[in-house]
Amino acid sequence: MGDRQFGHEYDTIKSIAEDIKEVIDFGIEVCIVVGGGNIYRGADAAMVGMERASGDYIGMLATVINALTLQNIMEGLKIDTRVLSAIPMMSVCEPYIRRKAKKHIEKGRVTIFGGGTGNPFCTTDSAAVLRAIEMNCDLLLKGTQVNGVYDRDPKNNVDAIKYSTISYDDIMRNNIQVMDIAAIAAAKENNLPIKVFIIKEKGNFAKVLRGEGEYTTIQHG
Repeated sequence: MGDRQFGHEYDTIKSIAEDIKEVIDFGIEVCIVVGGGNIYRGADAAMVGMERASGDYIGMLATVINALTLQNIMEGLKIDTRVLSAIPMMSVCEPYIRRKAKKHIEKGRVTIFGGGTGNPFCTTDSAAVLRAIEMNCDLLLKGTQVNGVYDRDPKNNVDAIKYSTISYDDIMRNNIQVMDIAAIAAAKENNLPIKVFIIKEKGNFAKVLRGEGEYTTIQHG
């Protein structure tokens, strides 16, 4: 949503799509999980009285809107993509089927996963870890609003300490708010390393993959 409070900001999405293209041009296979917080957050809806499950389903539909938006802009850059949703909606995208998704990747297409896990009470973090494991990914990159993992919220604490590397166990033990605990536990169990980086800086996706720039690696201690 860029600097907006809600919705889509075209230049921001195009910049992300261009960063993805830069990585694809290295010959790296990329699959993407998108969130829906720029449109709707199920957890926030629950706080004002909506049933949590209903709120989560609405949030999952928002992720499909974002997936289709990203697909449209990526295809404008001549990137071959497929959107697969955990919630079937055949008129607008393909249903998520693991073997089909892997075939798309083998054919050089970027797979964009929408619909979260298809289940309420699960975050986009959990969906990202699950899809990364299912697609046999070597690495999960979490593009976010800050340049790594800190011991405290750096937006509210000027003396927050940034980690260059941190273990899954330390995140769970100290309840560090970077990804939900279920996602971290699944990544640990399946030995999936995670790099957390800021998505707003142009070209940062490629830099992090080259081991450059600022980021935090989450892995076994």
